[in-house]
Amino acid sequence: MKGYVHSIETFGTVDGPGVRFVVFMQGCPMRCKYCHNPDTWPEKCGKIYDVNDLISTFLRNKSFYKNGGITVTGGEPLMQIEFVTELFRLAKDNNIHTALDTSGILFNSKDTAKFDELLKFTDLVMLDIKQINDEKHKSLCGVSNKTVLEFAKYLSQKNIPTRIRYVAVPGYTDDVDDLKNLGIFLASLSSLKELEILPYHDMGKT
Repeated sequence: MKGYVHSIETFGTVDGPGVRFVVFMQGCPMRCKYCHNPDTWPEKCGKIYDVNDLISTFLRNKSFYKNGGITVTGGEPLMQIEFVTELFRLAKDNNIHTALDTSGILFNSKDTAKFDELLKFTDLVMLDIKQINDEKHKSLCGVSNKTVLEFAKYLSQKNIPTRIRYVAVPGYTDDVDDLKNLGIFLASLSSLKELEILPYHDMGKT
């Protein structure tokens, strides 16, 4: 199984528990105004990897990943869901912890088979909620947040350990009422393990 990969971080410390082997997938349907890696947006470009090569690379350096594992992020990894599923399947065959960092934007509640197959091999989902207010989400990311919130509820129903990631962006995601509504929504998720607030930075500002 081959897929388009933007880049690999071999010593990640902020994308899941422990030290992680982080795979950044190529392609994303969202256009977030504050995206820190917009070069992952285009589809079918980047470097082509085979899942076996990624697992082999991890295993060669396994001693560095104590209490860690493999994280797949993006871009949007669900754009190449079959590839990620096969990667995670092989990872679990080798007793490797798996974490999926996704916006959930491609979730389809009417056809969950592919998502169920992926979740069978997923230890942790790190779900990025950009904005709880749908109209503001459309303005911020170019798309509705309805499937994102549906995916969050689905993970809760399936009892999949979930970490919510929320970027604090002044003027975009720091409205008090929005934060209260986000809190109410998160309180309804039984599989929620933690909320991670990510600070916005403007280091690349010109």
